Amino acid sequence: MNWLEKGPVKVAILDLYEGKANQGMRCIRTILHDWAASNDLELQVTEYDVRLRNELPDTSYDIYISSGGPGDPLISRFDDWDIAWGRWLDKMARWNQNPSTTRKKYIFFICHSFQLACRYFNAGLVCKRKSTAFGVFPIHMLEAGQDEPVFDGLKDPFYAVDSRDYQVIQPNLDLLNDMGAKILCIEKSRPHVPYERAVMGIRFNDYMIGTQFHPEADAPGMSMYLRTEEKQKTVIESHGEDKLRSMLEHLEDPDKIRWTYAHILPNFLNQAIGLMEPELV
Repeated sequence: MNWLEKGPVKVAILDLYEGKANQGMRCIRTILHDWAASNDLELQVTEYDVRLRNELPDTSYDIYISSGGPGDPLISRFDDWDIAWGRWLDKMARWNQNPSTTRKKYIFFICHSFQLACRYFNAGLVCKRKSTAFGVFPIHMLEAGQDEPVFDGLKDPFYAVDSRDYQVIQPNLDLLNDMGAKILCIEKSRPHVPYERAVMGIRFNDYMIGTQFHPEADAPGMSMYLRTEEKQKTVIESHGEDKLRSMLEHLEDPDKIRWTYAHILPNFLNQAIGLMEPELV
């Protein structure tokens, strides 16, 4: 059965930006629209304001994308929205584990959501970074990343937008192995710096995957963002003018951000629909 015969593809976007200005939601919407158009698919997309309205989707969707967002992923564990998000993820996990559910739920976790998922699965230590990571950085694939369908077409290293104050380090390898989870990639190797490399992507199970970077970030939006007076001042004060110039150059390179944007989330969507079973009637 081909995709068109399966009917509309239902996608839920979990918005964790707490009403803060961002490029992430726009980019996710654009990727979904372009992907559906290029595959001649009917798409039904619903957005849920997780943090301000405590909204969460039910199990009627085929695909879920949980966004990045601001704030501390550790302190929020006591907030109502965070508790509800964890219950939602638990419900999704139990749905997928149930052998009687033929139509599984595919989930992609981005940055802040990735940290929350790592906390939920106890995948590693979620902690504050020594300094903010912001910019375009190389991401190094591990062996599992080389075999990951969602990373198909990526080079090693590939480049991605990284914007975070927190990180996942010290992966719980025994637990991940027992889960059948795989670490896909890590942040760039810097042997001259005495800090652990952060985990940048994990395949949690057959249906759930996430990255600590932003695969949805597009070059034009990021370039506009970096060219604002306020952001340029922040980057220069924190990292210097050379860093700003380097970031803008990376954004213009078709083999860097543009390549990542064109592959990771579209690959995830293709995989989800390709493996999706038709609804029984």
